[in-house]
Amino acid sequence: MTTQNTQTFSVTGMHCDHCVHAVTSELQALDGVSEVAVDLVADGTSKVTVFSVASLNRSSVASALDEAGDYHLAS
Repeated sequence: MTTQNTQTFSVTGMHCDHCVHAVTSELQALDGVSEVAVDLVADGTSKVTVFSVASLNRSSVASALDEAGDYHLAS
């Protein structure tokens, strides 16, 4: 049985469903990610939950967000 890891990240720069799709697509492309859920707060700090087989490091997540567009991890 494989253990699933869940991490939640605070993300800024998301405004709409297009942003949700872009961020979801890039994060799902990371190795081991099985699912991404986004709680969109337009023009605020959104919560992005990533389900994966292993913990993701913040730099990998930040790179994926940058690839998706002008999205950033909140401090």
